Amino acid sequence: MSFSRELGADLKKLRAKKLDRALTLSDPKRFINFSSNNYLGLTTHPRVVSETVRAVRKWGTGSGASRLVSGNLEIHSLLEEKIARFKKEESSLLFSSGYLANLGALTAVAREGDVLLLDRLNHASLIDAAKLSKAKFWVYPHADLKALSGLLDRAKPFRRRWVVTDAYFSMDGDVANLADLRALCRQKNALLMIDEAHSTGVFGKNGGGLTEHFGLSGEVDIVMGTLSKALASSGGFIAGPQALKEYLVNHAREFIYTTAPVPAASAAALAAIEVVEEEPGLREELWRNVTLVREGLKALGFDLLNSQGPIIPIVLGNTARTLDFEAFLMKEGILAPAIRPPTVPAGTDRIRISIMATHSKAELARLLAALKKARKKYE
Repeated sequence: MSFSRELGADLKKLRAKKLDRALTLSDPKRFINFSSNNYLGLTTHPRVVSETVRAVRKWGTGSGASRLVSGNLEIHSLLEEKIARFKKEESSLLFSSGYLANLGALTAVAREGDVLLLDRLNHASLIDAAKLSKAKFWVYPHADLKALSGLLDRAKPFRRRWVVTDAYFSMDGDVANLADLRALCRQKNALLMIDEAHSTGVFGKNGGGLTEHFGLSGEVDIVMGTLSKALASSGGFIAGPQALKEYLVNHAREFIYTTAPVPAASAAALAAIEVVEEEPGLREELWRNVTLVREGLKALGFDLLNSQGPIIPIVLGNTARTLDFEAFLMKEGILAPAIRPPTVPAGTDRIRISIMATHSKAELARLLAALKKARKKYE
């Protein structure tokens, strides 16, 4: 079979199962977007936009090289210092994406003789990082600390034991109990890495994320985060001790061999953090919107799992039914994606709603009305 025919056969199988994917344009003129991770609406905030434009005029459109060659610009250092203060960590290191930050950190610190213990619902980047590392990796049932404790006991012969988890799970919308995880790791003499991609800017008194929410700033061994969600830009970071930063600069291939982040993106992220710190009303509006939608969906009888916060999964279970829901919502002017296997386990197909601070009450009412119609139509 030729290469192209082999690819075509694979795609045909996906289509038969209704699991194929295709790129579609997001059109703000046609749809109200309930699928964005732009939780605070900062991608169009005047301050963020103006600082981005200013950075393009000052530094141009690209950084031109890796940071260890000639791409290390002042804006990168300023942003790293800002992230460290914001997260209340000793230091931070920028990567060109959150995916690369997870790959770079785990493959650099996890050595042969180590074991990585991952939550079953961790983001794909953490799973890929574990596979690419020289360490063994085991998976524990989602949020099951009893099972994790047992695995940590079994893993005593390993040189180092790492517990690796999302802080806020992007498909189920539930929160890891970081306080109990940190206590367990201390009890068992294990190290802890958390992924704060979806929680930074959203949770915590000052938007510092779930480490701030649980009072663990500076207490977690490795903290990863992204700049592409609530912080309205692109890129990722690792935060923690200064020694960790210096180690990653010397050992993280995804940092060493990658062109430095675009300076305008770093300027946008820096401005976004300043807005988060100085305009708490945006976060308050986000949580008001979250409460309104969650109460409305519960009244309609939808299964929202154990979710909280702006990520709201509406579990429908059946792939065909979930695609029908998605198509119906699009006809109603609502963009809310159907999430299917392998992104989520088989039988847990869902519509994934993301709430933003900038959604108007009229838009939220339109979402709830459309979902009410969809439920009645496809029950």
